[in-house]
Amino acid sequence: MTAPFPLLVDVVVVSYNSRPTLRDCVAPLAGAPGVRVIVVDNASPDDATDTVADLEATVVHSGRNGGFSFGCNIGAAAGDAPYVLLLNPDARLAPEDLQRLIGALEADPSAAVAGPVIVEDDGSPAPSQRRFPTLPSTLAQALFVHRLLPRLDELIHDPAAYATPGTPDWVSGACLLIRRSVLTELGGMDERFFLYCEDTDICRRVWDAGHRVRFEPAARARHVGGASGDRSGLRPVLAASRVAYARKRRGRLAAALEALAVGLGEAVHALAKLHRPAQRRGHLAALRAVTRPATGAS
Repeated sequence: MTAPFPLLVDVVVVSYNSRPTLRDCVAPLAGAPGVRVIVVDNASPDDATDTVADLEATVVHSGRNGGFSFGCNIGAAAGDAPYVLLLNPDARLAPEDLQRLIGALEADPSAAVAGPVIVEDDGSPAPSQRRFPTLPSTLAQALFVHRLLPRLDELIHDPAAYATPGTPDWVSGACLLIRRSVLTELGGMDERFFLYCEDTDICRRVWDAGHRVRFEPAARARHVGGASGDRSGLRPVLAASRVAYARKRRGRLAAALEALAVGLGEAVHALAKLHRPAQRRGHLAALRAVTRPATGAS
């Protein structure tokens, strides 16, 4: 009798109002050799887990919407495979591409995280390799200077960087593979980040712990609707997360200056979006979010 294929990876998909995309995310990996899919329903109003009920997937109901990091930690705790893949419900990854990510980490013991090329609906690569935020980069984005000075752009756009393996500061959490041993060593995802910047933070902690982040161009993930979707309503969450990241990583003065830079960016972008009312409202809401007194831990 042939022994079952050894379990290599727990794929954690956090679902919140993900009914249109969840099944197409889970189906390619459900039942794949060495793969266990864990879907965490974050108390979503649409509870889309019925769309994957016939697939080989473990469903966990979190009981509350504690945010993306919260859901990731619950999903990771439900498994015990040596690798954990964090996969957004609007992303698609084929089993062979997952194997390429695993291979990248197995070939490099110093690396703890690997990310693939992420392509949009039209096949164009998304800028999934990133530089860590700094006060200069935040100011550059606020004033659109990053368009003139690429080194101040946190997104890496150079096509050459996506043609060969590399070690960027961080990779997009839309599709991120991490060694379970390192995730455990770091205490999991930081649940202070409700949404956004949790991927920046985990990669920063990976580097700080003496490990590396890898980009693997042989693996490709598809991001459904990533480029075209209007996420104006999430602008306040993104802005608040950037401020939270600064407060966690910097001294009080530097964090305060970065919060001002984030607020400046939202104000400038609101002015630039006068012809797009929905986006303008999103930036103004973000400005209000970052000018509130700090309530989170530093």
